[in-house]
Amino acid sequence: MSDKQPGNPLHGVTLERMLGELVADYGWAELGRLIDIRCFNNDPSIKSSLKFLRKTEWARKQVEELYLIKKTG
Repeated sequence: MSDKQPGNPLHGVTLERMLGELVADYGWAELGRLIDIRCFNNDPSIKSSLKFLRKTEWARKQVEELYLIKKTG
């Protein structure tokens, strides 16, 4: 079985990389406005946000969608 996923634009992109790029591009305040979750708006950090996103599928999906929008222009 092949581990390649040619149709998946997120293949090989870690959640940490996605979040880091979004924070670098938007900053925490704008990211918290775009995706209204507490870990982005109250004392945000990469570590606490990753912990939340890894266990909360709906929030992770929103981060992935915003990342794809940013990447595809």
